[in-house]
Amino acid sequence: MIYQMEDGSVINTDKAQENWEEGTYWNGSNHISRATGGQWNHEKLYKSRKGRYYKECWSQWQGSTPHAEWVDNREATRWLLVNGHDLPEDLEHLRDEVEE
Repeated sequence: MIYQMEDGSVINTDKAQENWEEGTYWNGSNHISRATGGQWNHEKLYKSRKGRYYKECWSQWQGSTPHAEWVDNREATRWLLVNGHDLPEDLEHLRDEVEE
């Protein structure tokens, strides 16, 4: 998917260095996204080919439009930990700042 970011840059998710799926859990009735806390809204984290992190966000709600947004390294670290992923080497130094 191709998105134009708020800063005017263009990203192509197919060209990302890495990507991570959101984690989910079963609440007894539905699969719930660990990233968004709901069953209808979803996120996927990417590391661009230039090394910047961004989230792709979409919803199952009719009429919603998918979009992408840049996230800083601390937010990427939080996102990865909440969703049950190992941290890449370039974010490992932030673990102690965001995890207690």
